[in-house]
Amino acid sequence: MEAHLQHLLNAVVLGGTYALLGIGLTLIFGIMRVVNFTHGELYTFGAYMAYMLAGMMGLNFFMSLAMAALLGMALGALIEFTLLRPLKGADIDTTMLVMIGAGIAMQAGEQLVWGGVAKSVPSPFPTEPVVLGSVSVGMNRLFVLGVALLLLGGFYLLINRTKLGVAMRATFQDPDTAALMGVNRGLMYTLTFALGSGLAATAGALLGPIFVVTPTMGDLVALKAFAIVILGGLGNIPGATIGGFVLALAEEFGAGYLSSGYRDAMGFILIIAVLIVRPQGLFAMKERIG
Repeated sequence: MEAHLQHLLNAVVLGGTYALLGIGLTLIFGIMRVVNFTHGELYTFGAYMAYMLAGMMGLNFFMSLAMAALLGMALGALIEFTLLRPLKGADIDTTMLVMIGAGIAMQAGEQLVWGGVAKSVPSPFPTEPVVLGSVSVGMNRLFVLGVALLLLGGFYLLINRTKLGVAMRATFQDPDTAALMGVNRGLMYTLTFALGSGLAATAGALLGPIFVVTPTMGDLVALKAFAIVILGGLGNIPGATIGGFVLALAEEFGAGYLSSGYRDAMGFILIIAVLIVRPQGLFAMKERIG
């Protein structure tokens, strides 16, 4: 039972950041119909910004995390404005090729600037774990969970309780009608890509102090983000949230009871099984045709 609880706690901590990644990716796809192949590199960008601000410049750790998230949003807005906006009306194949190229260029740039040696983001938290009954967890991981849950709650309020959220949901449901009602679609697209990019950068900044930071750290993360989106249903934000935790549970229990070498494989095996049974994903929304 103690092992069960420990694995469950670890999965919940990891699932929070997975949910942030999945929401950012599904938000961009749902509103813009763009498959964001730079998502993993934006995650890496956030981790490197946290390293630069907290490790190299010596800024306050918590301020560094907030600034890394803002810089991720700014980079996302720049990508949308310079790469995606000129491709408005282009077919999806062209957009995908451009985004794949952008992701490759970003990784090459990170390799050039930071080199291939792994970096470590300094953390203000003690190394001694917090003991909660029969389980234990590091203070840094509890902080990551707390911030992730706070961001998930804030994102829910943004989407469902603000005028901006109404405009984004309207653009998601019917872009043409939303434009007729006065919604600035260009602005919505920029804000959407910036917000999704900021969530990816935040996840990278949060996990940077727990893992090492390398130029290729976003490769597997990007695949997992796509897996989360597919698991939850394309364009389904609540589904992406649940999918993030489901993937983390599959990885954690698979690593704990089979082998740590199968950690990453377990999640994708789950995705394959889900797609065989329910190709549209577990929580895909119904669409009106005609």
